[in-house]
Amino acid sequence: MGKKRMQSKQMRRQVRQIKPKNLPATAAATPAQQKRQRERYVQAGGMLQGYAPEFVERIGMYALGVAVLCVLCGALWFLLLPYGLPVKVVAAVAWVIPIAFMASFIVPGWRLARKDRRQEPRLVQGQLQGASSMSTSLGLGMLMVQTRGGSEQYLVEPAKLTKVPGNQVPVVLTVTQNLRHVKSVGVMGQRMVPRPEPPVPEVVKRLRILPLVTPVAMAVAVILGDDVTALLPIRPDWLHALAAVLAAAVLGVAVYGASFFLQKRLYTEVQGLMPGGL
Repeated sequence: MGKKRMQSKQMRRQVRQIKPKNLPATAAATPAQQKRQRERYVQAGGMLQGYAPEFVERIGMYALGVAVLCVLCGALWFLLLPYGLPVKVVAAVAWVIPIAFMASFIVPGWRLARKDRRQEPRLVQGQLQGASSMSTSLGLGMLMVQTRGGSEQYLVEPAKLTKVPGNQVPVVLTVTQNLRHVKSVGVMGQRMVPRPEPPVPEVVKRLRILPLVTPVAMAVAVILGDDVTALLPIRPDWLHALAAVLAAAVLGVAVYGASFFLQKRLYTEVQGLMPGGL
């Protein structure tokens, strides 16, 4: 009788472990959905999402100073370059590239930071789902909360996650309206389970820095390719200007391609670190 009971228990466990077949695959995002996701990302501040409004405003002031410096450098190249007008214009326009990059990355977040300074933050209440001091944003961790509207993720400074436990407890967040910066984290339940803090892998650190390094490297490559070629004694001027443009485009595309393949490889390594990753 004892053997029969043990065999029946084993069969029950085996039956429970069987997974249903022919599960519907998760549908890939359509181009329209991807476009909407990008719009939401930009509307929430883009790369500056989750940072404090005061910090974003300081970045905006630093970027303004760099933009003025770029304008001065472009003007000097235009005035001092000993060639014709087409070459001077091409050499000066190269210094507009850094300004365009800074405007696309910083201006959306800077506008939201100005709004957050004038608006009161909102309270978010929900059930803690998980927390980690590691995220793809430099210097920020991640907090996952289950609210009435669904599951939400917030980028949080690691110092504010020190008192967050590892078990599911009610939490209250103070979040700015636009940049979604978490100003405070309150734990309402009992802190029963300590939250483990694994070390941040090197691949994640490189993945954090890559989105910041790529536009800087592209701007430097375009300026070097353009202005170094503009210094060369090439005649006539229209051919000289065309050579400068082509040199800048080739170096810029080369840097972008190298960054794209490096980012793809880093994402593959990060997926391998996940549970069940190969």
